[in-house]
Amino acid sequence: MRRQFTAAANRWEDHYARRARRERYPARSVYKLEEIQKRFRILHPGDAVLDLGCAPGSWLLYAAKTVGDKGRVVGVDLSPVTIALPPQVSALTADVLAIAADAEAFFGRRFDAVLSDMAPATTGSSGVDAARSERLCEAALAIARAVLRPGGGFVCKIFQGDGFAAFAQAVRASFSAFRIHKPQSSRKASREIYLIGIGKREEDPCPATINGQASNTKKAPTTPGAEKSSPS
Repeated sequence: MRRQFTAAANRWEDHYARRARRERYPARSVYKLEEIQKRFRILHPGDAVLDLGCAPGSWLLYAAKTVGDKGRVVGVDLSPVTIALPPQVSALTADVLAIAADAEAFFGRRFDAVLSDMAPATTGSSGVDAARSERLCEAALAIARAVLRPGGGFVCKIFQGDGFAAFAQAVRASFSAFRIHKPQSSRKASREIYLIGIGKREEDPCPATINGQASNTKKAPTTPGAEKSSPS
């Protein structure tokens, strides 16, 4: 019985990988965003979208399709995006942790949605990996607080660990509505979960911080493990 369940789980996972290849997406993670979009309507035609941890580019392609030709999608990742991108999409090779120190100056514009599918370079230690994930999430939230328009949306993947509750509360404080969601396409054994903020408050009650320090500092934080996108 256990062996049959494992085989079924593998077939379920393979279904998304085969579908991604068939639909010409570079990674199966696109279906996580697709499910979030269908349920929460974070993206709208004409929106400007920021995708953090964008490589290999599946979320960029899906966001571009959703916002349309009049929208704009900007991606950031330590790894370069090598796939062909639509005209309304640009991908920057940069460290999100460094950008978070002064996101307004780096981007020079506002966005309607900030997406983060970032994950740390994993070590095999669940506690270490969760802590590294939380730091990336803090950077993503700092950037979202700095560049999101009032009413904008936020999607952020996090590995559940000791800091999960505190980070969830920080997201909740900055948005009118807050949801926690695990997409069906997430691998069953994965500790990843997505936090969704809807309707950024015009006056954010919490200052954007990274590890407890205000994000308007000019000193870039030291990377504890390179962020990467999650193609799984």
